[in-house]
Amino acid sequence: MNSYEALSRLVKGNERFVRGDIGNLSSSAMNRPVMVDGQSPFAVILGCSDSRVPVEIVFDQGLGDLFIVRVAGNIVAPSQIGSVEFAVEQFGAPLVVVLGHSHCGAIDATLNFDENGKTLSPNLSFIVERIRPGISEVMKMRDCSDAERTARAVRANVQASVEHLKHGSQAMEQFISDGKLLIVGAEYSLQTGQVEFHHGVDE
Repeated sequence: MNSYEALSRLVKGNERFVRGDIGNLSSSAMNRPVMVDGQSPFAVILGCSDSRVPVEIVFDQGLGDLFIVRVAGNIVAPSQIGSVEFAVEQFGAPLVVVLGHSHCGAIDATLNFDENGKTLSPNLSFIVERIRPGISEVMKMRDCSDAERTARAVRANVQASVEHLKHGSQAMEQFISDGKLLIVGAEYSLQTGQVEFHHGVDE
């Protein structure tokens, strides 16, 4: 399976989810014993920890299909890069998707941090400081609604994470250069259940 075949599989799975026509996760439960000796995920998803975005369900995939890394705000730090790199190198996954989502709490916290005067713990501050550079231009915007500002920040943060992944690992840079790996951004709508992949996935 190449990168675009993997992407098509995710798109079709999400279309089933939006229609309510899902079942791969539950039907794959019978395959648990087969997977004890190994795994071969066809895609890696770096997503947010938000409980409303269960990745296997959103893409209607079963056990062993996706290698998932979840962290608040779908940020990229060395541990996330290492996890993604591991899946790409060990299992040959040809596709990595950074999956953001609407109404992201980590994004809202970053946008509002300077305005609300609240003090965050060092651990939460780490997440905010990882997000802040990627959405700095959006944070300056005052000519749009709060909802539009958040939506733009979600997209900017996803794109920043995509760039961090593309250039945070020599191994993954080589896979991309060789045409063996595609890293793309996407956004999940809490309202519709649809995943929108960012432009440029056909380049």
